[in-house]
Amino acid sequence: MKRIPKISDAEWEVMKVLWNSTQATANDVVKALSGKTIWKRETIRTLINRLVQKKVLGFKKNGRQYYYYPKFSEKECVRAETKSFLDRVYGGSIEPMLAAFLEEEFLSPKKIAKLKRILDQDESVKGSK
Repeated sequence: MKRIPKISDAEWEVMKVLWNSTQATANDVVKALSGKTIWKRETIRTLINRLVQKKVLGFKKNGRQYYYYPKFSEKECVRAETKSFLDRVYGGSIEPMLAAFLEEEFLSPKKIAKLKRILDQDESVKGSK
């Protein structure tokens, strides 16, 4: 798996725009975030530049226009962030995280059944290897 650089909360907002549009200009990103954030145009452009420097975003130049695109899928970034969180907070183990979550959250019978299906499916996949 490719190593994905750490993405800040603000950078995640930029990435969400690009994951939804595949590629976009800086002005497209500014327009998309203008109703969702109080950030100024320069702030958003700085976030885009940071993501390019981190090699999370790539760009293509067409005339004077730059089109930015994600170099990693949303799924890859979510997986990396989840692993980072598990490593930092729970020593890489999912069991204590699930236990802590289940102690704090009410799960409906429907959600419990869905989790059981996921665990059963995971067990059958790993059992066949």
